[in-house]
Amino acid sequence: MNLNIKSNLIYLVGNSFQHFLTNESQDGLLSSVNKHLEIDGIFIFGTRFPSVEELLQPPTEEYWRTYIDSEETLNTVDVCTISNYDPLSQIQHYTTIRKYKNMDGEIINENRTNISLRYVFPKEMERILSINGFEIVHLYRDWKQTPVANDSYEMIYVCKKYDNILRNSYFK
Repeated sequence: MNLNIKSNLIYLVGNSFQHFLTNESQDGLLSSVNKHLEIDGIFIFGTRFPSVEELLQPPTEEYWRTYIDSEETLNTVDVCTISNYDPLSQIQHYTTIRKYKNMDGEIINENRTNISLRYVFPKEMERILSINGFEIVHLYRDWKQTPVANDSYEMIYVCKKYDNILRNSYFK
């Protein structure tokens, strides 16, 4: 992407980095961010922490939660998930199942949605960011700037764009 503008700050929210499922697509994203960021500009993004609980969820249908669909229908919605992690691709495939129940508890509709998310481990992210011209300035476990730990749910990266001269000497 070429917008013909540069900025001192670029950010991604909503764990969007995980939607880039291949090394090539991650590099493409970071290359584009680098191209549109001023030298010493800041790039901030969050991604889910690849915890054991997150990656090793059972591949069977598991109940997650229940909510009321709307005040008009008062239908109850049971939400279940199916999760399957592929360690070779580092991609977690999720299916979310919503079972809509009427006031008598009968299922009147079922809706399934699928999403695939790539998990990147902290040391791997360090390397990916470095080779794409970024220095990690801070790494947090949440948007409140709490230090990252082994039990984190998320990783928030605050990165600074390298000067190209420094970057080229770094990789010799």
